[in-house]
Amino acid sequence: MESIGAVCSTGHVRLVVTAVLLALGLIGSAVGPAAGAASASPDRPRSAAAAQRSAVSVVNEFWRRTFADNGQRYRPPRVVGDYVGTSGPRCGGQPAVPGNAFYCPQGDFLAWDRNLMTAGYRQIGDGWVYLVVAHEWAHAVQARLDRSEVSVAAELQADCLAGASLRGAADQGLVDIEPGDSEEITQGLTVAADDSSWADASSHGNGQERIGAFSDGVGGGVSACL
Repeated sequence: MESIGAVCSTGHVRLVVTAVLLALGLIGSAVGPAAGAASASPDRPRSAAAAQRSAVSVVNEFWRRTFADNGQRYRPPRVVGDYVGTSGPRCGGQPAVPGNAFYCPQGDFLAWDRNLMTAGYRQIGDGWVYLVVAHEWAHAVQARLDRSEVSVAAELQADCLAGASLRGAADQGLVDIEPGDSEEITQGLTVAADDSSWADASSHGNGQERIGAFSDGVGGGVSACL
């Protein structure tokens, strides 16, 4: 996410991040379990940090195999990992935005605010963490594609590639799809969506568009996204 789905910019990113933080209850309240939140199942990662480690491993391995299957060299992006507030890494001379997750093309790295991941994990589920990691990783994949393969609707294409990677990873036995995961991802895509339909390269798309793009990747694999 460059902003739960954007690449280093500021104005639009800050608006999207603010909306996400409000939806997750991170503005004006401490991070904590949502009222009535379900307890973790035996197979679910027991913390946001554990879910992050699992998601990074799963998504990276899926893309390593995918590039290898196509006879292409794969170099994974660096994962800078957690930051809090404004303590994150700079990208293209711009400071990290609190409550954000992003891929930085200049440094070829991923980073995310710990509070964003923790709040999403507690209030939505581990599906949120996998979605954020898969979406940001998709932006790194876009940076490795031929320019002709990268859609002008880059954010929706990243959603599609995220769906392809998580479904593909499950098909390869890298991760198990648990009851409720689909609902968690749908909720995550909706929370992080724009209010209006896709309009330009900086747009993420509305909830219906983001869910549709993710579903295209799930159903058609990587080729459906290119």
